[in-house]
Amino acid sequence: MHAPYIAKPATVSLIMGKVLLALVPGIAVSVWFYGIAVLVQLGLASLTALAAEAAMLRLRGLPVAPFLKDGSALLTAWLLALSMPALGAWWLIVVATLFAIVVGKQLYGGLGNNPFNPAMVGFAVAIVSFPAQMAHWGMAHGPLDAVGQLAWIFTRQLPAGLTLDAVSMATPLDYLKTQLLLGGSDISSLRQGPMFGQIAGVGSEWVALAYLAGGLYLLQQRVISLQAPLAMLAGLSLLAIPLWLWNPAHYADPLFHLLAGATLLAACFIVTDPVSAPTSARGKLIFGFGVGVLIYVIRVFGGYPDAAAFAVLLMNIAVPLIDQLTRPPVFGAHNRPAKKDSKHA
Repeated sequence: MHAPYIAKPATVSLIMGKVLLALVPGIAVSVWFYGIAVLVQLGLASLTALAAEAAMLRLRGLPVAPFLKDGSALLTAWLLALSMPALGAWWLIVVATLFAIVVGKQLYGGLGNNPFNPAMVGFAVAIVSFPAQMAHWGMAHGPLDAVGQLAWIFTRQLPAGLTLDAVSMATPLDYLKTQLLLGGSDISSLRQGPMFGQIAGVGSEWVALAYLAGGLYLLQQRVISLQAPLAMLAGLSLLAIPLWLWNPAHYADPLFHLLAGATLLAACFIVTDPVSAPTSARGKLIFGFGVGVLIYVIRVFGGYPDAAAFAVLLMNIAVPLIDQLTRPPVFGAHNRPAKKDSKHA
């Protein structure tokens, strides 16, 4: 066989399979720190997503099996479940997943037609509609065993002697923001609490690094490109660095912001979505940079500590304009100006 070779195009199912595989390190580390509750949320989201996708496809008169096998519904379910609190009530992840698949994806025409990232649609609906329930984040290596976590998720019953405060807590981002608003002491003293690790939250900083490892795998496999993730992290850091240098007692350092919350999950798996993000290299840079800036602005000055979902959805609105301004011109006969008729010149 001689050159030139023709590469076989990657299928949607193959790409989705690689992205799901890239999430496995983050899932494994999450289970190690937060327990079987993580797998329960993933299972509930997966079953709901597949059932909702099948039901919508039947209503639209489309074949079910080919679309379920492409892995897109499962990927949406996993990204959403990993963004939600592991100790959230069972119905919370079900409602969020239904919105993600039905409203965020299928009502727009299915895969390839949705202007918004479906997983972020589900998360935004959940946190706006059920803020109290979304605050039940588990602590690393908490007091609940596997049976206790299952009972809490499905029945909201705790073992004797345990209270809600003993098994759940605010996220480090939420805690810092609340304490500073209440006039608490400087950040360095606040970060001495048990929920904080070396850089960000106990456990969550390692989960973030596992997501980064998955993102590097996707880069090596050429499933994603570097522009959007790098621009997003740069946009966040561009605001975090000067404010931290100016007033480190009130503004957390940039490394904390990079490893806290859903920053690296968003950078490696959300802003790289080929459907709801721009298509050109320049467009991806603008999109990612905008997401990073908005994450910091909403986190620090807005009402939601972890703002990845809102930042992504706001920039999704701008994608058509970004594409229009950054797509390279198409050269060809149809772009040439019409020649004047020499007889009437």
